[in-house]
Amino acid sequence: MYILTDLIKFPPATHADIDGLLAIGGDLSVDRLLEAYNNGIFPWYSIDQPILWFSPNPRMVLFPEELKISKSMHQLIRKNEFKVTFNKDFEGVIHNCASIKRSDQEGTWITSEMQKAYAKLHQLGYVISVEVWKNQALVGGLYGVWLEDKKIFCGESMFSKVSNASKYGFIKLVEWLVSKNVRLIDCQVYTDHLASLGAREIPREEFLKFLK
Repeated sequence: MYILTDLIKFPPATHADIDGLLAIGGDLSVDRLLEAYNNGIFPWYSIDQPILWFSPNPRMVLFPEELKISKSMHQLIRKNEFKVTFNKDFEGVIHNCASIKRSDQEGTWITSEMQKAYAKLHQLGYVISVEVWKNQALVGGLYGVWLEDKKIFCGESMFSKVSNASKYGFIKLVEWLVSKNVRLIDCQVYTDHLASLGAREIPREEFLKFLK
Protein backbone atom coordinates (compact mmCIF):
# COMPACT_ATOMS: atom_id res chain seq x y z
CA MET A 1 0.00 0.00 0.00
CA TYR A 2 1.24 3.48 -0.90
CA ILE A 3 0.99 6.53 1.36
CA LEU A 4 0.13 9.63 -0.64
CA THR A 5 1.84 12.99 -0.17
CA ASP A 6 0.80 16.50 -1.16
CA LEU A 7 1.92 15.68 -4.70
CA ILE A 8 -1.08 14.99 -6.94
CA LYS A 9 0.16 11.66 -8.21
CA PHE A 10 -0.83 8.01 -7.79
CA PRO A 11 1.16 4.81 -8.20
CA PRO A 12 0.11 2.63 -11.15
CA ALA A 13 -3.31 1.08 -10.61
CA THR A 14 -1.78 -2.35 -11.27
CA HIS A 15 0.09 -2.05 -7.95
CA ALA A 16 -3.15 -2.46 -5.97
CA ASP A 17 -3.37 -5.42 -3.61
CA ILE A 18 -5.66 -8.43 -4.04
CA ASP A 19 -8.61 -6.47 -2.60
CA GLY A 20 -7.99 -3.57 -4.97
CA LEU A 21 -6.54 -1.26 -2.30
CA LEU A 22 -3.85 0.92 -3.85
CA ALA A 23 -3.10 3.89 -1.61
CA ILE A 24 -3.98 5.73 1.58
CA GLY A 25 -4.13 9.41 2.50
CA GLY A 26 -4.10 12.52 0.38
CA ASP A 27 -7.23 14.61 0.02
CA LEU A 28 -10.41 14.90 -2.02
CA SER A 29 -9.43 17.98 -4.00
CA VAL A 30 -10.77 18.41 -7.51
CA ASP A 31 -7.34 17.87 -9.06
CA ARG A 32 -6.65 14.69 -7.09
CA LEU A 33 -10.07 13.19 -7.80
CA LEU A 34 -9.75 13.85 -11.52
CA GLU A 35 -6.25 12.39 -11.53
CA ALA A 36 -7.63 9.30 -9.79
CA TYR A 37 -10.56 8.71 -12.14
CA ASN A 38 -8.44 9.27 -15.22
CA ASN A 39 -6.18 6.47 -14.01
CA GLY A 40 -8.81 3.93 -12.97
CA ILE A 41 -8.73 4.77 -9.25
CA PHE A 42 -11.51 5.90 -6.89
CA PRO A 43 -11.88 6.71 -3.15
CA TRP A 44 -13.85 4.32 -0.96
CA TYR A 45 -13.71 4.44 2.81
CA SER A 46 -15.82 4.70 5.97
CA ILE A 47 -16.24 7.57 8.40
CA ASP A 48 -13.74 6.11 10.89
CA GLN A 49 -11.05 5.46 8.25
CA PRO A 50 -8.48 7.62 6.45
CA ILE A 51 -9.04 8.17 2.71
CA LEU A 52 -8.53 4.86 0.90
CA TRP A 53 -8.01 4.60 -2.86
CA PHE A 54 -9.00 1.52 -4.86
CA SER A 55 -8.56 -0.01 -8.29
CA PRO A 56 -10.19 -3.46 -8.19
CA ASN A 57 -9.39 -6.39 -10.43
CA PRO A 58 -11.57 -7.51 -12.15
CA ARG A 59 -13.53 -4.36 -12.95
CA MET A 60 -17.31 -4.29 -13.35
CA VAL A 61 -18.26 -2.41 -16.53
CA LEU A 62 -21.16 -1.99 -18.90
CA PHE A 63 -20.64 -1.72 -22.63
CA PRO A 64 -23.64 0.34 -23.80
CA GLU A 65 -24.57 -2.11 -26.55
CA GLU A 66 -24.91 -4.83 -23.90
CA LEU A 67 -27.52 -3.02 -21.82
CA LYS A 68 -30.31 -5.40 -20.83
CA ILE A 69 -33.85 -4.07 -20.53
CA SER A 70 -36.39 -6.54 -19.21
CA LYS A 71 -39.93 -6.81 -20.58
CA SER A 72 -41.30 -5.27 -17.40
CA MET A 73 -38.91 -2.32 -17.71
CA HIS A 74 -39.90 -1.85 -21.36
CA GLN A 75 -43.52 -1.62 -20.20
CA LEU A 76 -42.66 0.99 -17.57
CA ILE A 77 -40.77 3.03 -20.14
CA ARG A 78 -43.67 2.89 -22.62
CA LYS A 79 -46.03 4.04 -19.86
CA ASN A 80 -43.67 6.88 -18.88
CA GLU A 81 -43.97 5.56 -15.34
CA PHE A 82 -41.35 8.00 -14.07
CA LYS A 83 -40.01 11.38 -15.06
CA VAL A 84 -36.23 11.56 -15.42
CA THR A 85 -34.11 14.70 -15.22
CA PHE A 86 -30.40 15.40 -15.32
CA ASN A 87 -28.51 17.71 -12.94
CA LYS A 88 -31.70 19.15 -11.41
CA ASP A 89 -31.17 18.01 -7.82
CA PHE A 90 -27.64 16.73 -7.29
CA GLU A 91 -27.75 17.42 -3.56
CA GLY A 92 -30.97 15.44 -3.21
CA VAL A 93 -29.48 12.50 -5.10
CA ILE A 94 -26.21 12.26 -3.19
CA HIS A 95 -27.97 12.81 0.14
CA ASN A 96 -30.34 9.92 -0.59
CA CYS A 97 -27.48 7.72 -1.81
CA ALA A 98 -25.70 8.38 1.48
CA SER A 99 -28.66 7.93 3.80
CA ILE A 100 -30.67 5.09 2.29
CA LYS A 101 -30.36 1.79 4.16
CA ARG A 102 -28.70 -1.06 2.28
CA SER A 103 -28.92 -4.70 3.33
CA ASP A 104 -25.31 -5.44 2.33
CA GLN A 105 -23.57 -2.71 4.33
CA GLU A 106 -23.55 -0.89 7.64
CA GLY A 107 -23.41 2.89 7.58
CA THR A 108 -22.26 4.79 4.50
CA TRP A 109 -19.04 5.49 2.67
CA ILE A 110 -20.52 8.71 1.26
CA THR A 111 -19.31 10.88 4.14
CA SER A 112 -20.02 14.61 4.42
CA GLU A 113 -16.48 15.15 3.16
CA MET A 114 -17.23 13.04 0.09
CA GLN A 115 -20.49 14.88 -0.53
CA LYS A 116 -18.72 18.25 -0.50
CA ALA A 117 -15.99 16.99 -2.82
CA TYR A 118 -18.39 15.61 -5.43
CA ALA A 119 -20.52 18.74 -5.17
CA LYS A 120 -17.48 20.72 -6.32
CA LEU A 121 -16.98 18.33 -9.23
CA HIS A 122 -20.66 18.68 -10.08
CA GLN A 123 -20.41 22.47 -10.10
CA LEU A 124 -17.49 22.18 -12.53
CA GLY A 125 -19.44 19.85 -14.82
CA TYR A 126 -17.49 16.66 -14.10
CA VAL A 127 -20.23 14.92 -12.12
CA ILE A 128 -23.66 14.13 -13.55
CA SER A 129 -26.73 13.43 -11.46
CA VAL A 130 -29.83 11.62 -12.66
CA GLU A 131 -33.10 12.21 -10.84
CA VAL A 132 -36.14 9.91 -11.05
CA TRP A 133 -39.46 11.47 -10.07
CA LYS A 134 -42.94 10.15 -9.41
CA ASN A 135 -45.78 12.51 -8.53
CA GLN A 136 -43.18 15.28 -8.08
CA ALA A 137 -41.32 13.27 -5.42
CA LEU A 138 -37.69 12.19 -5.83
CA VAL A 139 -37.93 8.39 -5.73
CA GLY A 140 -34.63 7.33 -7.28
CA GLY A 141 -31.42 8.52 -8.83
CA LEU A 142 -27.72 8.09 -9.35
CA TYR A 143 -24.58 10.11 -9.93
CA GLY A 144 -21.10 9.62 -11.36
CA VAL A 145 -18.05 11.18 -12.95
CA TRP A 146 -18.23 11.91 -16.69
CA LEU A 147 -14.79 11.74 -18.35
CA GLU A 148 -16.05 13.37 -21.51
CA ASP A 149 -12.72 13.43 -23.33
CA LYS A 150 -12.36 9.67 -22.83
CA LYS A 151 -16.09 8.99 -23.34
CA ILE A 152 -16.22 7.01 -20.09
CA PHE A 153 -18.79 7.43 -17.34
CA CYS A 154 -17.76 6.31 -13.86
CA GLY A 155 -20.83 5.41 -11.85
CA GLU A 156 -20.60 6.15 -8.14
CA SER A 157 -23.86 5.35 -6.38
CA MET A 158 -27.59 4.97 -6.91
CA PHE A 159 -30.67 4.79 -4.75
CA SER A 160 -34.28 3.74 -5.10
CA LYS A 161 -37.26 4.41 -2.85
CA VAL A 162 -39.74 2.55 -5.04
CA SER A 163 -39.34 -0.57 -7.13
CA ASN A 164 -37.41 -0.15 -10.41
CA ALA A 165 -36.74 3.60 -9.98
CA SER A 166 -32.95 3.35 -10.04
CA LYS A 167 -33.02 0.91 -12.98
CA TYR A 168 -35.29 3.29 -14.87
CA GLY A 169 -32.89 6.16 -14.25
CA PHE A 170 -29.88 4.07 -15.21
CA ILE A 171 -31.44 3.05 -18.51
CA LYS A 172 -32.25 6.68 -19.33
CA LEU A 173 -28.67 7.65 -18.43
CA VAL A 174 -27.27 5.02 -20.78
CA GLU A 175 -29.50 6.33 -23.58
CA TRP A 176 -28.19 9.86 -22.94
CA LEU A 177 -24.57 8.67 -22.79
CA VAL A 178 -24.99 6.82 -26.09
CA SER A 179 -25.98 10.15 -27.66
CA LYS A 180 -22.63 11.45 -26.34
CA ASN A 181 -20.76 8.51 -27.92
CA VAL A 182 -19.92 6.85 -24.60
CA ARG A 183 -17.52 3.92 -24.95
CA LEU A 184 -17.78 2.38 -21.53
CA ILE A 185 -19.63 2.75 -18.22
CA ASP A 186 -17.49 1.95 -15.19
CA CYS A 187 -19.53 0.19 -12.48
CA GLN A 188 -16.47 -0.46 -10.28
CA VAL A 189 -17.42 -3.69 -8.46
CA TYR A 190 -19.87 -6.54 -9.03
CA THR A 191 -23.46 -6.38 -7.80
CA ASP A 192 -26.41 -8.51 -8.86
CA HIS A 193 -28.33 -5.29 -9.58
CA LEU A 194 -25.76 -4.14 -12.14
CA ALA A 195 -25.35 -7.62 -13.61
CA SER A 196 -29.10 -7.74 -14.27
CA LEU A 197 -28.66 -4.64 -16.43
CA GLY A 198 -25.92 -6.24 -18.53
CA ALA A 199 -22.78 -5.16 -16.71
CA ARG A 200 -19.95 -7.69 -16.50
CA GLU A 201 -16.45 -8.05 -15.12
CA ILE A 202 -13.36 -7.53 -17.26
CA PRO A 203 -9.64 -7.64 -16.33
CA ARG A 204 -8.35 -4.37 -14.88
CA GLU A 205 -5.68 -4.20 -17.60
CA GLU A 206 -8.40 -4.20 -20.27
CA PHE A 207 -10.27 -1.44 -18.42
CA LEU A 208 -7.13 0.69 -18.13
CA LYS A 209 -6.62 0.50 -21.88
CA PHE A 210 -9.86 2.41 -22.37
CA LEU A 211 -8.48 5.20 -20.18
CA LYS A 212 -5.24 5.65 -22.10
